[in-house]
Parts: sequence; C-alpha cells; structure tokens
Amino acid sequence: MNSGATISSVSDYAILGCGSVGYAVAEELVEQGKDVLIVDRDENRVESLRDQDLDARVADISEAKVATLVADRDVVLILASDVESNKAGVEHIRRANGEQFVVARASDPVSGDELSELGADVVINPSAVIADSALRALESGELEYNAEKLATILEDTTGRLAIVTKSNPDPDSIASAAALQAIAGHLGVEADIVYMGDIGHQENRAFVNLLGIDLHLWRDVEDQEAYGSAALVDHSTATELDLPVDVVIDHREAEIEFEPGFVDVRPSMSSTSTIMTKYIQEFDLNVSEEVATALLYGIRAETLDFKRDTTPADLTAAAYLYPFANHDTLEQVESPSMSPETLDVLAEAIANRDVQGSHLVSNAGFVRDREALTQAANHLLNLEGVTTTAVFGISEETIFLAARSKDIRMNIGKVLDDAYGDIGEVAGHSTQSSAEIPLGIFTGIEISQDTRDTLLDLTEEAVKRTLFDAMGVEGGEGSNGS
Repeated sequence: MNSGATISSVSDYAILGCGSVGYAVAEELVEQGKDVLIVDRDENRVESLRDQDLDARVADISEAKVATLVADRDVVLILASDVESNKAGVEHIRRANGEQFVVARASDPVSGDELSELGADVVINPSAVIADSALRALESGELEYNAEKLATILEDTTGRLAIVTKSNPDPDSIASAAALQAIAGHLGVEADIVYMGDIGHQENRAFVNLLGIDLHLWRDVEDQEAYGSAALVDHSTATELDLPVDVVIDHREAEIEFEPGFVDVRPSMSSTSTIMTKYIQEFDLNVSEEVATALLYGIRAETLDFKRDTTPADLTAAAYLYPFANHDTLEQVESPSMSPETLDVLAEAIANRDVQGSHLVSNAGFVRDREALTQAANHLLNLEGVTTTAVFGISEETIFLAARSKDIRMNIGKVLDDAYGDIGEVAGHSTQSSAEIPLGIFTGIEISQDTRDTLLDLTEEAVKRTLFDAMGVEGGEGSNGS
C-alpha cells in the first residue's frame, strides 16, 4: 500500500472502466450520497449512464490524459476488465499525482503484484472475492442446515439426554458439553453432563468449581434408566455407555464405530469449543457468563493461548465470547493453588531428573494423582536449557507419562507414539502428549507391596531408555543438574 495515500472523511470518487463491477460500485457509492465521476471509452455505455443521472464521460483509461480528467478526485477506482488498461491507468495517475488513493482490479495474483508495484494502494481480484463470498455462504448454509438437524435430533430425545465428555474431561470437552447443555435447554430438552473417569488436573477441577458446572460421574448416577440417549462432545468413543448415541461433535477425525443421527466432526477447527460457539450463535442464544467463560477458556487451552494450530474461526469465536466472559474467573482458573500431592510429585521429579542435551526425563515414583505428572512436566519445562520434558509415575498397575515440548523441531506426540504406541495408549499434540502403559509390559512379574522398589527400578530403566531412543538421544545416566 502506498503510505502517502489517505482517504479524507469526505471524498470525491472516480471510477475508470464501468463494466458490471464498476457499475455495481458506482451504484452503491451514489446510494451513499458520494460524488462519483465515471469514465469509460464505450460511448453507448456512457450515454446510458447519463440517462440514469450519473456523471459519466468518454475517455480511454489507458491514455495519459485520463490522469488530468480525474486529478480533482480523492479516490480513483480502476475497475476495467482489461488488466493492461488498468496497469496503464495506475501508471499515468501515479506519475501525475502521488496523493490520490488508487484501487485497481486484477485478474490473478501475478497481475495483482504488478498493479501493486505500479503504485495501486489496494488491489482486488473479483474471482477471489467471489470465491471467498461463496465459501462464506457455503459455511453459513451448512451451519444453518446442521443446526436445524441438531435441533430435530435433540427435540426427538425421549427421557433425559446424557452429554458425555472425555473419560478424563479437559476444559475443551467440559466447555463444549456445557454449551450443548445450554442449547438443549433452549430447545426444552433436559440434559446432564456425565463423565466416565476422573477430573484430575487441578486447573480442570478449579475450572469446574469456579464456573459451577455440574458434572456427574456416570457410575454414581442412580437412575441411569432415566436417560434415553447420549451425545458425545470432543470425542467419539462410547464403549462404557449402555445408551444409544444420537450426537457426536468433535474437532478430531476418528473412526466412529456406530451410526449416530447427527455427526459434526471438523478437523479444520482447533477446538470443539469453537464449533459449539458457532452453534450458540446460530441458535441465537443469550449465552450465559458461565458458558461464555467456559468456551473462551476451552479455545485458549486447546490452542495454547492462540500459539498452537490457531485458525481464523478460533479467533472470531473468541472475539464473540470475550465481552460475555468473566475474566476474573479465567485468571483464577489459570492460577490454581498447588496441592500437597502435586508438590510431592514435583519434588520427586526434580530430584530424579535425567537430562540428555535439552531433553529431560524424570521418574516421579508411585503417585496418587496422576494429573500431578502433567503439572510437573510443565514446571520442569521452565528449567534453563530444557526444551522437552517427560515425567512418569506408577498408579493402579499402569505407568502414566506426561510430556511437554517447546522444541519446534520435535513432535512430542509422535515421539510418544513411536516409543509406546504399540504397547499402550498415546494421545496429544506436537507440543504436549501423554501415554498410559500397562506395567506388566516392562516387568513381567506380579505386582505386590514387596516388589514396589524392584518395579520402580525396572520401570525407570525401561521407560527412560525407550523414550530417549525415540527422542534421538542415547539413554542412560545423564546429568541431574539444570
């Protein structure tokens, strides 16, 4: 853009080349009460424009004299379908007057670059504009269609609706469930949010408590027969649920082994909270402070505060939610107090850390709160010179491992999958991941109180060696210094 060009609050306009695009722009500007001069080389077209009380003159926009004709105009829009004429027009106007604001029409990216180099402040490509408009219309139409279908499915629910989060729900899953519950309530459908595992991470517990979101552990629900169907949000697995699944909404592609009536899976979105925000808007809900705060935090958590895999849809959803959210609550959620258990795990992880280059692996021993491993991995990432951390511990005959990385060359999710994908369950992203590995894989011995220390030693050696190998460094005794 030409830095010297400005548009005053009251501008006079000139349109050079008045085909269908130029005429549409002229009509809109005149409707707004603007003073518009139209220049075109087609005498019949100019005569027709004059018959419509428009100020139109005959001239060839590729000739130098056109610059004199529009010299008193603040804004010049060069909109002919002939790009070569547009280039000549830009060149003549820039030679005569460097202050006018010039908009020029291109036919493709190459001609667009050429027009910019000649001095056009703004370049438009009608084909690209039409394509963008068509895609926005398509997205809007699909959303409207999906919302109508979702409403029909929900309204046909017999009994209560069970909205099922991930087994160990994270903010994105909880927020998405709260949004679907609000939509169901808007449609007159009674719904409860349920989960199968536990809410371990302190941030997640603080999130639920501060926002007052009601989550029910499914095995503790006394009247399970009151529920007629289920909706899965932020996941697509329902092996532990003895209910028909009517709805699946997720942002990750997965094989669905059943046939729900409604599926909206969008890998192009970075969070399920983003998808649910679009439905909140489509249903024209007066979003509550609690739901808005939950969804905004869900988007921020899933995108690492817009630093990971963020899309324009995430940003527009966050912008919509921002005025309705409680930002004091968000601050409290993001800074929860540390429990004694987490402090113990962190202390153990610090003491047992093994650093190979910039990679740190640590054994936290036997743990009661496995989510404390995640917080330990996060804290250890702040150590000087460390770019990747992995902290593991033993609980309930399973090795739980949490890993974090800020090394852009490393995909920690792939590292864990390479190391343990064949023998355990791995989930996560390029910057954060987790693994659950059956303890017997490494030991081959029966677990008892008497074998705890032996198990710990065998596990530490096997896990560290496998993980360092997957990271591309040699395992073994490294430094436990910072």
